[in-house]
Amino acid sequence: MPRPPQQGPFGPPGSRPPATHPSTTRPDSPAQYGSFRASLLFCPTCREATPTRERLLLVLPAGNLYEYVCTQCGASTGSKTDKDQQDGRLFAP
Repeated sequence: MPRPPQQGPFGPPGSRPPATHPSTTRPDSPAQYGSFRASLLFCPTCREATPTRERLLLVLPAGNLYEYVCTQCGASTGSKTDKDQQDGRLFAP
């Protein structure tokens, strides 16, 4: 008895994958995503992933520096620099 042809991930063997939209082919495109915000990070004090709070530390010409703080014990769990500033100047001329 002949075996039926095996299905690939995109249909029968030899078929092409579905076409993708041009905006989905470049994951580094600014239109793809905005700024990510961590909701859970590993806390070395609590020894588990805990909810975090984002706290602004510094306003720098390169961007704002944020610190992630554990909501259970208050320990620092990470940081990020947000480089999405409209204008690099800190004051108006």
